[in-house]
Amino acid sequence: MQKMSVRTRVLTGAVALVAVGAGSFGAMSASAAPKDDQARPAAVAADLKKSETFTSTHLSIEAATKAARAALAAAEKENQRVSVAVVDRNGNTIVTLRGDGAGPQSYESAERKAFTAVSWNAPTSELVKRLAQTPNLKDIPGTLFLGGGAPVASQGAPIAGIGVAGAPSGDLDEKFAQAGVAALGK
Repeated sequence: MQKMSVRTRVLTGAVALVAVGAGSFGAMSASAAPKDDQARPAAVAADLKKSETFTSTHLSIEAATKAARAALAAAEKENQRVSVAVVDRNGNTIVTLRGDGAGPQSYESAERKAFTAVSWNAPTSELVKRLAQTPNLKDIPGTLFLGGGAPVASQGAPIAGIGVAGAPSGDLDEKFAQAGVAALGK
């Protein structure tokens, strides 16, 4: 390895220092707030008519947790190892509980059953029966047509879904999901 002269080392250090300084100055300039005399884009404000919006009802995190715990407790009472999922009207997961000893597949299955129940506002055991007439329903992404999902409705409209997976039958899973629904409003 060739030894650098003092002059080369000083010049190399100076160049590096200038580069770091320029980079820091550029970053600070880019993040600086605009001055008062600079034009700022005005926020677009719109007073929408009532007909252009809607209000939807959602479960609170407390209610979703209460329902999930009730479903899990019902399963544990019968010595079943399950996972429970509660999703909102849009299919977004609010709460999941994986019971002690629940199988690894039960977590995702519970979420998909909950999504399926809220999507059609019907228990998944009922939806399984619809597959005979419309077998391509099962091809819709995120759905799972097995017993174990129950919708939660408010004034007839679906607002959430509860899915349970891991018991030896869909009937048991759905029984536990219904226990979660029953716990709401108490």
